[in-house]
Amino acid sequence: MIRGIRPLLRGSTYAGVLFAYCGALASLPLLPFALLPALSWRSASESVQIVLVLLVWAVLVGVVGLARPVRRVLVVSARRLLRVPLPNPVAGRRPSGSLGLDRWRTPLWLVLHVAVGWTGALASGVLFIMGLALPGNWLGAEARASLFGTSVRVSGGWSWVVAAVCILLAVAICVLVTKALRWAAPRLLGPSAAERLALAAEREQLLAERNRIAHELHDSIGHTLTAATIQAAVAGEALSADPATARAAMRSIEESTRAALEDLDYVLGVLREEQSGTAPTRTLADLPELLDRLRHAGAVVEPELSGDLAQVQGTLSRAAYRILQEGLTNALRHGAGGPIVARVAAEPDGLELTVVNRTGARTGPGPGAFPTSGHGLPGLAERVRLLHGEFQAGPDGTQHWRLAVRLPARGSA
Repeated sequence: MIRGIRPLLRGSTYAGVLFAYCGALASLPLLPFALLPALSWRSASESVQIVLVLLVWAVLVGVVGLARPVRRVLVVSARRLLRVPLPNPVAGRRPSGSLGLDRWRTPLWLVLHVAVGWTGALASGVLFIMGLALPGNWLGAEARASLFGTSVRVSGGWSWVVAAVCILLAVAICVLVTKALRWAAPRLLGPSAAERLALAAEREQLLAERNRIAHELHDSIGHTLTAATIQAAVAGEALSADPATARAAMRSIEESTRAALEDLDYVLGVLREEQSGTAPTRTLADLPELLDRLRHAGAVVEPELSGDLAQVQGTLSRAAYRILQEGLTNALRHGAGGPIVARVAAEPDGLELTVVNRTGARTGPGPGAFPTSGHGLPGLAERVRLLHGEFQAGPDGTQHWRLAVRLPARGSA
């Protein structure tokens, strides 16, 4: 019994009892409508009329639970008062099970809520009144114990014992009411099978979107910072000896950082769940601009283009641009300063991309070693895998590094 008292000292039990009693009181406006069938059937016995009233009352309470806003209110109330971790109902989806039983979970909860609330309120209320009235014989109260036809009047010190037992029983009922509702809430107000699938789909979509944003940030911002750092070093060295080269490098920094800011604004809008504009799309049509930025950074780029690149559209073109951007950025970061060969071959059945550069420490202008996150090549491999392509990256002989990717044409859908 003492164990039953301890939970009552917690705020969650008080809130749970309040939640149960409020549910019982909220059903009172429906009681007059439940009395109408019993009043119209006066010839029935009193017990039949009571059962009829209770049945009609339960049906009316259950009908109220069919309204979708009611379920949302119940979920929020149970989460705050019962301290049960319940997710909000999925908007735009009506719960439906294989037998259509899920839609009746909320009406069943309401009926249970009202039944438990009234039972707990009446039982605990009577016991509390007995516990308060017996010791002082208030309201002419007295206790009698009957067993096998023998009745014994409880008086004197025993009345205090009976009063204490009544109060302890009332406390135990309050605890049981809260525990019963806390047990039933996840089962009746929790997400149905259809809602769990919808929530899982939403989480999967969110993770995919965040993964895509991470790729975009790494590809765009990483490339821009690498190129801008090298261009700034070039401008610093050429500022006095060759002002025209320095100005060209500064203009390239301005152009590349402006493009990166567009990407960053879009990504921040998505992360803040704002109504952002259309995402800046970079395709193979933007490849000449990318190569120009690399040349302004002091790199020697030798493009080898074959096939009709204008026919490459959609996802395939966007993915090809990002793959080339990452490959060329890695060559700019870690290459030995020699020429970078970028091959793009458009074929009827797919697209082949190759980036080859010399390996070793940089010999030209630049900041030296670049810190890297280590996510570049794994991110490229994942992007290619999602497009059902082939990915290879590694040493090509003793002095070169080679990145080779083949994307099938079906990835352009």
